[in-house]
Amino acid sequence: MKDAPLSNCERQFLLQAIEQKKRQDGRQTYDYRSIKITFGTEYGCCTVELGKTRVLSQVSCELASPKDSRPTEGLLFTNLELSQMASPAFEPSRQSELLVKLNRQLERCLRNSKCIDMESLCIISGEKVWQIRVDVHVLNYDGNLMDASSIAAITALSHFRRPDVSIQGQDITVHPAAERDPIPLSIYHMPISVSFAFFQQGTYLLVDPCEREERVMDGLLFIAMNKHREICSIQSSGGIMLLKEQVLRCSKIASVKVSEITELIHKALDNDKKVRKEGGKCGFAESMSKERITSLQTVESPVEMTDVQETAREIIHNAETPSETTLSPVLHAVGLGQVGEGVSSGWGVEEDEEDEGMEDQPERAEGSRKGDVVVISDSEEEEVVVLQ
Repeated sequence: MKDAPLSNCERQFLLQAIEQKKRQDGRQTYDYRSIKITFGTEYGCCTVELGKTRVLSQVSCELASPKDSRPTEGLLFTNLELSQMASPAFEPSRQSELLVKLNRQLERCLRNSKCIDMESLCIISGEKVWQIRVDVHVLNYDGNLMDASSIAAITALSHFRRPDVSIQGQDITVHPAAERDPIPLSIYHMPISVSFAFFQQGTYLLVDPCEREERVMDGLLFIAMNKHREICSIQSSGGIMLLKEQVLRCSKIASVKVSEITELIHKALDNDKKVRKEGGKCGFAESMSKERITSLQTVESPVEMTDVQETAREIIHNAETPSETTLSPVLHAVGLGQVGEGVSSGWGVEEDEEDEGMEDQPERAEGSRKGDVVVISDSEEEEVVVLQ
């Protein structure tokens, strides 16, 4: 099922609002939507909400054989899935162009940036290493999947704990969490993707585009960066030509946004660690607000109402006054007529027919007086009354 295209009125409305530096949800040009990070009961499971876009990330590990070219390094695989639960536009069992692009960008963001110490995943050189797998599932789609996926993936990797192992000769023993505490991954830095949408051939720029803004954009720029201002990956799509000044401007904006998001991730990890240490309840169920009807929840967005009265007065003043016309009756045929307001009836009923009807009534009354028995019936079959 393909998504319904935007109408010309909606497209024109969005483009005019972007030209006036206004957005549909009340944000400014460089503002992100609200980001919410929650963790599951197990390590390595987290959910990221970027506005209405919701992504679930799960990290798992298993023993595997290393590559022949790199016998002392572990393995890292990433997988992103688009289901119809997120949007009816996503087709099942088919790799769309969007899915391939997101998987490649996520792989560049995590694996090529060397954010994880892969040598720390080695158990026996050339024989056994840890294979880390990151699965990202899109639960709801409202634009900017790349940013939400990168935040969820690096947060889940930071939250994940692998089992401890012991080696005796050629024997490898994997200890469960009840015997030994699991070990966290060695992460050097946190690469986070920031998306920039361009409109009118690069004239206008927006950060964190929503789903409707992505439909009318001309091009998209992904910049993956860490808080040390190191660019991990960069990719442009859409076929527009960007100047060097535009790319440098986007990189400066991305450095500020990455620092804010990294700080938010560290706070969420510290809060979860504190709750688990104190023995409190954790998980997705605990993060939901109780005694609240979520189906009737409304999200209020600020709307600029400064010049509304002046604009309304100007529109009324410039509007043309309607001409006062009196509708005249139109007689189509005998017995049929069309009458406007305040005009006498124009029905074509002759007065002679009305007079004849009045003359028939006394004749019927005299005939009824001559008979002794009068039968009055309102129905053809029942309710017959006889008067003596």
